Amino acid sequence: MALQIILLLIGLVLLVKGADWLVDGASVLAKKYNVSDLAIGLTIVAFGTSAPELVVNAVAAQGNFPDIVYGNIIGSNNFNLFIILGIAGIITPLAVQSSTVWKEIPFSFLAAVGLLFLANNYFASETKEISRIDALILLAFFGGFLYYVATQLKSDPNAETIENKDYSNLKIWVLIILGLAGLVGGGKLVVDNAVAMAQSLGVSEKIIGLTIVAAGTSLPELATSVVAAMRKNADIAIGNIVGSNLFNILLIIGVSGLIRPLSYNSAFNTDIYMLLGGTAFLFLAMFIGKKHRLDRWQSLLLLCVYLAYTGYLVSMEIA
Repeated sequence: MALQIILLLIGLVLLVKGADWLVDGASVLAKKYNVSDLAIGLTIVAFGTSAPELVVNAVAAQGNFPDIVYGNIIGSNNFNLFIILGIAGIITPLAVQSSTVWKEIPFSFLAAVGLLFLANNYFASETKEISRIDALILLAFFGGFLYYVATQLKSDPNAETIENKDYSNLKIWVLIILGLAGLVGGGKLVVDNAVAMAQSLGVSEKIIGLTIVAAGTSLPELATSVVAAMRKNADIAIGNIVGSNLFNILLIIGVSGLIRPLSYNSAFNTDIYMLLGGTAFLFLAMFIGKKHRLDRWQSLLLLCVYLAYTGYLVSMEIA
């Protein structure tokens, strides 16, 4: 068990560092070829923060571990919403842009509703799964979301620019190759050892996916949002989380479902309801107290609800 925990932690470190190296090298390479900051931000940088979840899920889908796939994404989204926003909002109250309140948060809610309906196949058949057709539907909506983000950034005069670093060609390609190797190797270590830990502890892959794997793959989002909150940059703190949750459902479940149709355990419905409830609370919080702001007491409530819910899940599993 100790060896499995160590290997899992090494895998998570490789995932995070691999994503960092890949983004660093690929961003500089793109700048050398005069690719716009907007295109780099929408593709390379956005992929980088979701790369740990994407690689873990690709490995899990290929190995036919659907509970790890769903547990990682639904668990990551709940961790993002309740823990990361909770911590960031306790550090400093988070003012939220009007477009985030009226567009991105509702988009995130609808994405979770879409996952709930597609996975349960309420109207199509009795088979509960994300089929390849379902995956294509999710990816089509992801394309629509990317188009929306692109139009938003083009109209934003304060859109953040990508830092222009001067790396040699050798360093660029070393970073890209090391990044890809770290992602692939880390993803394999995380999935293999998460499954082994579940078997050793006698708990389900669902619980391991919802907790350890989900929290581990959310480390880039945690670091980004906490640093943004400490710098009082609320747009990044909240936009990072809402955007990541949309990426996770639409892109990563979509890609995973293309690799292999994923049978769905309806026990995950409770976790999706939790995600829907948290997203609805975030929307309503924008109109309670100071308008368009997540206050400290609301953030603390998010944090406490998640800790209580996770404790309940674990206690039910080991009872």
